[in-house]
Amino acid sequence: MLWQFARLRRKLRSMDETIKRIVSRSEGWRLRWAVVGIAVPLLGMVTAFGTAEDSSPGSVPTRTVVEGLSIPGVSRDRSETSAYFREVRYQGDDTIGTLLARLGVDDADADTLHGSSQAMRSLRSLRLGTEIHAKVGDDGRLWSLWFLTPRDTLFSIDRVDDGFSVAEQAPAFDRRVEMRSGEISSSLFGATDAAGIPDGVAVQLADIFSGDIDFQRDLRRGDRFSVEYEAVDYSGRAIRSGRVLAAEFTNRKKTYRAVWYEDVGGKGGYYTPDGTNLRRAFLRSPLEFSRITSRFGMRNHPVLHQWRAHTGVDFAAPAGTRVRATGDGIVEFAGWRGGYGNLIVLGHHGGLSTYYGHLRGFARGLRRGTRVAQGDIIAYVGQTGLATGPHLHYEFHIRGSSRNPLTITFPAAQPIPAQELAAFHRATDPLAARLDLLGNTNLALLE
Repeated sequence: MLWQFARLRRKLRSMDETIKRIVSRSEGWRLRWAVVGIAVPLLGMVTAFGTAEDSSPGSVPTRTVVEGLSIPGVSRDRSETSAYFREVRYQGDDTIGTLLARLGVDDADADTLHGSSQAMRSLRSLRLGTEIHAKVGDDGRLWSLWFLTPRDTLFSIDRVDDGFSVAEQAPAFDRRVEMRSGEISSSLFGATDAAGIPDGVAVQLADIFSGDIDFQRDLRRGDRFSVEYEAVDYSGRAIRSGRVLAAEFTNRKKTYRAVWYEDVGGKGGYYTPDGTNLRRAFLRSPLEFSRITSRFGMRNHPVLHQWRAHTGVDFAAPAGTRVRATGDGIVEFAGWRGGYGNLIVLGHHGGLSTYYGHLRGFARGLRRGTRVAQGDIIAYVGQTGLATGPHLHYEFHIRGSSRNPLTITFPAAQPIPAQELAAFHRATDPLAARLDLLGNTNLALLE
């Protein structure tokens, strides 16, 4: 690079000498100075260029300095301890002692808790899987312990001086709305599990649409559903699912919709978006989920081995499964009756009655004359009377004549009154709009 600049500089000097000779021969001195004014900046630029090139940053001297820094010591009172937040789940083989040990509580505090009747009474009411939270020092001292009871109350134990205070109170729950959708591939529970929907919401879905869809026979692969429901949180954690607020179910290419509405009197129910009541006078099935093992009509009796009329429908279910009243009514009979075994007969308006047979037992307090509402638990599945296995025998009678409960058409309950429709739409239109949004999102994903 330097030799090229030197060569350029020599050429410029030669040009300068030539210019001087030309100017000296001319008669005007102004021309000479004009030409010199042009050449001088060029020479200065070349000189500056050469000077900048000659400088080198590597010529700046550097040195490394190492200096030790003293860190001030942190003094700590030996009486201080660190506290840790621990969480365990109550297990089937847990005792109060093993539970406290897993939380890291020392023996002294465990003994103190054992001496509190209120604390022990609440700890003994723990259910399998309940989450127990505790704040425990690294020395084993218990500072606090709390968990949610089955009554949705917060039970807490807090250290006070050398003892503990025990309290149970209503906690501040947070409620939010969850929106989920799914597609049936094998069963409703399989689809809701795949969509991350709690079982309690799946049961509500089946109840809401039970008047239009038989979830034991009518489901088809590819049926779709969307649901909005409440989720209950405490301390940033999901505790349980709440009520379904709105739902849509497409079964056999026919779509059904439901929205929850509660009137000014506090009475709520599910309706179509135009105000038609989805509640039927009778549920299609007295069990939440089961399978049909014997239908209405002639059959070969499994015990008597004779062809005879089967005046009801048999639903297979594990012993102890809850049996629901399919409609509002009054208990006309509750006891033993021949081949029925333990039997309940409910009387309903209009000369209607329902029979529930082969029961293991009746709901507490249920007897002749007891008034029940649709959906109330009245008994439990058993194997009493002429039965080869645990199941429920269910009959539907109209003025003493048996009818097929799977095919009879049930009337709907009363719709929203005309004077209340405006309030109904104000409350439910936003729910239906969110269902539209969820449905459009699903279609976009499918496309």
